[in-house]
Amino acid sequence: MVALLVSLMAMATHSDWVLTFHDEFDGAKGLPPSKALWGRNIGGDGWGNNELESYTDGNANAFLDGKGHLVIEARKETTTGPDHITRPYSSARLLSEGKFSQEYGRFEARMKLPQGKGVWPAFWLLGSNIGKVGWPQCGEIDILESVEKVARFAHGTLHGPGYSGASGISKQIESRTSLAEGFHVYSVEWEPKQIKWFLDGTCYSTVTPAQIRGQKWVFDQPFFIILNLAIGGYWPGYPDATTEFPQRLLVDYVRVYKRKGT
Repeated sequence: MVALLVSLMAMATHSDWVLTFHDEFDGAKGLPPSKALWGRNIGGDGWGNNELESYTDGNANAFLDGKGHLVIEARKETTTGPDHITRPYSSARLLSEGKFSQEYGRFEARMKLPQGKGVWPAFWLLGSNIGKVGWPQCGEIDILESVEKVARFAHGTLHGPGYSGASGISKQIESRTSLAEGFHVYSVEWEPKQIKWFLDGTCYSTVTPAQIRGQKWVFDQPFFIILNLAIGGYWPGYPDATTEFPQRLLVDYVRVYKRKGT
């Protein structure tokens, strides 16, 4: 009943949108997230960023807290995945690939971020054709990344062919307080030829094809959702003696909408 009321309130707030996907993470403490909605990436190959975690399956590093939240927990523990790569940390990376994808719409999550040197939470989208064309040709929409030791900045970035990695189109917004002190809503509104980024309803970035320096705009196909908590990597740097473990990314909900009439 609580989840239903929350969804109805969201529909009232976004009156121009129709709910197409949601997970409120209601369920008993310790349960894994819904397998009907979420798959997993597994292993510790660094994911192209020289990350230090090995992603696991089941409820070892991703579970419900019994209070309506998903917990993605990164632990300092030696972990060897099925890829036979041993890493000093374990964590989880959830994705809706093969279960849900959508072209255009509003994608949002209400989350409480972790923070610390080398801690890298992310909520993002990848083009569903990645298996055919690879990255970055498939496109990537980073709705939220946080990489600073004190989580006061929300980063929103667009990656595609010719504007990927450090050349991605990126902006950030600074919060008055740490984003680890409470829950905040991170979202994008994605329409043909335009993507907008929001923190708690405040738009802080808009990207159109005119801003990608003549490169190909690949954001005209379905994308799927990813939630993960990485440790280390080229961008955030690496944990040091000040970084506390375990680290937790708390997700209150993930919701996706389509604009009415589309």
